[in-house]
Order: sequence, then structure tokens, then C-alpha cells
Amino acid sequence: MSLHRTITFLIGDSPPSRLDKALARDVPEAANLSRTRLGRLLERGAVRVAGQVVRDPRARVSEGQVVEIGVEEAEESHILPEAIALEVVHEDEDLIVINKPAGMVVHPAPGSPSGTLVNALMAHCGKNLSGVGGVKRPGIVHRIDKETSGLLVVAKSDVAHHSLARQFEKHTVERYYKALVYGVPDANDPRLRGIRGASFEPGNILKMTTQLARHKTDRQRQAVLFNGGRHAVTRARTVESFGAPAVLALMECWLETGRTHQIRVHMAHAGHALVGDPTYGGRRKLPKAALPEIAAVAVSRFPRQALHAAVLGFEHPVSGQLMRFEAPLPQDMEDLLEAVRLAV
Repeated sequence: MSLHRTITFLIGDSPPSRLDKALARDVPEAANLSRTRLGRLLERGAVRVAGQVVRDPRARVSEGQVVEIGVEEAEESHILPEAIALEVVHEDEDLIVINKPAGMVVHPAPGSPSGTLVNALMAHCGKNLSGVGGVKRPGIVHRIDKETSGLLVVAKSDVAHHSLARQFEKHTVERYYKALVYGVPDANDPRLRGIRGASFEPGNILKMTTQLARHKTDRQRQAVLFNGGRHAVTRARTVESFGAPAVLALMECWLETGRTHQIRVHMAHAGHALVGDPTYGGRRKLPKAALPEIAAVAVSRFPRQALHAAVLGFEHPVSGQLMRFEAPLPQDMEDLLEAVRLAV
């Protein structure tokens, strides 16, 4: 890559003890450099402090020291554009909001090198791409699982990418999901009240507060912890229940934090795993005769976790306008709910 620009600034008052944290605090906002990008620039020897190249993120810095960062021009991505149809909910010069179908991976990975949302966006956006991370590509600032449907916002410019990333980091983005779960969470349930991390707020709102981290033995799963890991908070309320007694519930879940598999892990930890979830639902089945056969079969055969990102709200990164989008339930979840409703 060829050198594109040099960013020069001073370390401010009372700097953090580590260079990487001082850079993240003091680098000019207009530079549009994320913590991840700063870390990579450090590794590459692109950061000079008081005229000396520094690569150690733990290095100490002093107030008033001059920092120079050589930022390289973004290179073309190796990801190939693919003409894949997208449901575009909103698009402007800075961002695009997509209603992602279940079954689509967000970003290419070894097991999914093509057919992803990013491949589709590369074709849809053309040259209007963010250069965040040193590579020209759509700015993926958050993700939803392959088999989860619903709303995603993607940055098309560096400014939008950094602004949206800050909003997600500060937990100011509004995110509501719809989920069909086994059982019905109830504040009067002594079993649920005995589960560590579970509590209830007024209005029978279930609140799950734990730490989450990658499972020690199964790298495809996340695990609930209470020491270590990353702080995670999910809230959920019952929208509709099914069965007599009730054995299924349509839940509205909203995120205070956004961790990998968060809703799926938290609801399973609470004893209310999502219908169709192969990773956290185990072999969960409905009690015999809990629902008529047609409904029980529809539930048992649902091929994915019944989870949909229904609402997404954020501040536009350039205009500052508050934006809020809603996506109706996809047809497969509507069909499942109809089968359950008609049978009870």
C-alpha cells in the first residue's frame, strides 16, 4: 500500500498508562481511526512517538509528546462482488439498511467464502465503500447470525463507519428482536428466580445479566460466565403465549449490549431456549399433548432458530437525524405462528 496521509497530534493531559489507550483517546476524531485500526498500525510500525517508532501497545507515554501516524491508502478488497438480490430498507450516501434473510452469512469466512451479504454489497455499492481497516469494503459494524433474519445497518463511508461503531460501543443503538421460545418466563416462577443472572423488572420484564465468552471446548458456542468474559444484558417480555397450560411464548427481546449469540445464550440459560436453535436448544421438545399434533409438528420441524431482528434505531452519522426501521416477521416465522395459533 502507498502512504496516503500523516496524522500528527499531541498526547493530552493525564494520559492513560498504555499507548494504545492514549492513541484511542487522543487521536483526532476527524482521522476516523478505530481502535482496531490503530492496533494494526502499531503492529506495522506506522506510529511514531517523539520521533521514534513504537510497536508495543503497552508502552508508556507522556503528556505533550508528539505522535505521528502514517495511514496507508485503502487497498482493494479480495472479496468478489456477487449479484445477489438484497431487500434494501433505506439507503443514502453514507449507509444502507438491509433486511437480511435467514440463511445468509454476513461476512465471508472459511466455511462461507461466497454468497454472503458482503459479496452482495460489493456489487450493490460499487465504489462507494468504506476504507476502514485499510481495505475497501462495506463497513460491517454489527452482525446477526446466519440463520437469524432481520435488520442490519452497513456503513458506506469511513465517517459513517466510525460514528455507527461508537454508537454500538456506547449501547445507544435501539435493537429489538422477536423470538419464539419454549415455556413462558414469569416473575412468579420460583425456578426462574433461582437462576443466577436472572431478575425481573416491572411489567414482567425478564432481565438477564451475565458475562459471556467463547466456550472452552466448543468454539462455535458462547458460554455464560460470572467472572471474566464480556458484560452482557438482555431484556425480554412476553408478547403472546400458546397452549393450555402455555408451553410456548412469542417474546420481544432487546439488547443493552450486543454480544455473539447473546439472546440465544441468555434465553437458554433462563430455561427458555429458542425454538429451532440447534446450538443452544438441545433436544428440547414440547410435552406430549401440550399442543395439537399439527402445531407440535410445525414446531419440531422449524429449521432454524426462531429469531428475527425486527427494530433498528440509531442516529444518522452525518445529519444527526434519529432513524428507526421496522421489519415484519419473515414468512417462515409467520407460518409457524399461524400453525400454533390455529391449533390452540
